[in-house]
Amino acid sequence: MPPSAGFSPVAPSWTPPRLLAALRSEGIAFEILEHPPIATVEAARPYWDRLTGAAAKNLFLRDAARRFWLVFAPAAMRVDLKALPGAIGSRRLSFAPEGELETLLGVMGGAVTPLAAVNDTAGRVRVVVDSRLAAAARVLMHPLVNTATVTLSGADLVRFLSGHGHPPAILELPAA
Repeated sequence: MPPSAGFSPVAPSWTPPRLLAALRSEGIAFEILEHPPIATVEAARPYWDRLTGAAAKNLFLRDAARRFWLVFAPAAMRVDLKALPGAIGSRRLSFAPEGELETLLGVMGGAVTPLAAVNDTAGRVRVVVDSRLAAAARVLMHPLVNTATVTLSGADLVRFLSGHGHPPAILELPAA
C-alpha cells in the first residue's frame, strides 16, 4: 500500500517565514540560527552549541491501527519503543515511512519538528511532548526546514500547538 493510500498529500501552506510570522504575532519569543542542512542530532551539535536550550529529537511513528504519532523527546534519551505504546494509549509502534511524513506533515526527513503539526489540517497526527521539554525554558527545533534551528520555551511550544489544533499529550517518556 503506498504511503498516501486513503488520504491526500499535504500541500503545505505553512512555510518557515509564515511560521516565524505567526510566532511573532502570537507573542512567542524565539531565537533562530541558520546553518547548513542537518538531518541528525549528531550533525546538529556544533550548531546547537551556539544556542541556549534543551536539545531535542523527533520520532515520527505509526501504530498497528495506522495512527500517527510525532514524539518530541530529549536528544540524549533512548525512548523505550516497547513501553511507549502503553504510555500513549497506542498499539505496537514502528517508524513511519518518510513518504507518510511528507504527506501528513509537509516536511522532509531531517526537518521533522513538532511545529510541522500546523500542516496536519486533517488531525491525523497526535503530538507527544516529553514533560521535561514542555517545562524547559528554551527548546531547540527546526522551523519546518533543516537549514535553521529555532529556540522557544516549552510552554510556548505547547501553547502554539494547542492554538493550532494539536494540543500535545505531555508525559514523561519511558526511557530504554
